[in-house]
Amino acid sequence: MEIKVQLTDHPKAKTPDSELGFGRVFTDHMFTMDWDKENGWHNAQIVPFGNISLSPACNVFHYSQETFEGLKAYRTADGHIQLFRPEENFKRLNNSNARLAMPTLDVGFCVEALKKLIEIDQAWVPYSEGHSLYIRPFCIGTEPNLGAHNTTTVKFLIILSPVGAYYASGLNPVSIYVEPRYVRAVRGGTGFAKTGGNYAASMLAQEEADAQGFSQVLWLDGVEQKYIEEVGAMNVFFVIGGKIMTPSITHGSILPGITRKSVIELLRHWGYEVEETRITVDDLMEAYKEGKFTEMFGTGTAAVISPVGLLRYKDYDMKLSDGKIGELSQKLYDELTGIQWGKRPDPFGWIVPVC
Repeated sequence: MEIKVQLTDHPKAKTPDSELGFGRVFTDHMFTMDWDKENGWHNAQIVPFGNISLSPACNVFHYSQETFEGLKAYRTADGHIQLFRPEENFKRLNNSNARLAMPTLDVGFCVEALKKLIEIDQAWVPYSEGHSLYIRPFCIGTEPNLGAHNTTTVKFLIILSPVGAYYASGLNPVSIYVEPRYVRAVRGGTGFAKTGGNYAASMLAQEEADAQGFSQVLWLDGVEQKYIEEVGAMNVFFVIGGKIMTPSITHGSILPGITRKSVIELLRHWGYEVEETRITVDDLMEAYKEGKFTEMFGTGTAAVISPVGLLRYKDYDMKLSDGKIGELSQKLYDELTGIQWGKRPDPFGWIVPVC
């Protein structure tokens, strides 16, 4: 499919890298494409970034028919720009679309469209250490019909946002609170899909965790409320008795993270034993009391690796790695970010050059 390009007549002034936060600044252009039952995917174009016109009766507003992704583009020391496993993000977007009853996309075409968009807005990719270009592809149901049925029209967009360093003040461990009442997802639901409803459902628990001084919520399963699932914006890993353990994603209630997948492949490449299994919060507490549970970290696009220094379940605190980043967490962070920014070799073929 041809991608039509309309360049802006009014390019915006670039925000200095030192003033970048997360998701507040956007580049000059965006990618859009439409779908309907008669024509399939069509009208692919790169246009100036701006508001879109939608009927207030659209499915996305009333029935949350929406999916999204998050990935980054990185500028290397020699000025080149590259992506980290973008095809995995578009594959996951397709899985989310299928669960939300929306059409899937051609993965190869999406990667090429994204590369073309970044080439046009390449001046927006930050040069500063730890800074990057955040990429948000998303699909929305756009049929203007209040009936609770599947949409007959969909819009796919990609927007870009230069972002600051996630760890501006250093790679410091976070405090996590195990949520004992609310649940994020259930087996057979949409937990494995990256859709806005999952995040909206987590906000009250996150607000309560914030009030208690915790960075994020660790969710338990929605049936028995005893099996560890994931943190609000991250998958989780535990070092127990020298083995690395992470919750299994086979039950469909946990988001299959791209960073999670990369960490597992990297650890096994290094020769570590990684077990994907069901882990109860009682298992963690028992291992901690026996001195076997020694390190915990989260994985995700934004943080890459987020070390955990304190895990609380009800009134019981588990303090990990002496409140510092654990040895394995640091090793993984250094290796993954080294590959992403082109500082270390990529033996896995994860990097996709843009320009």
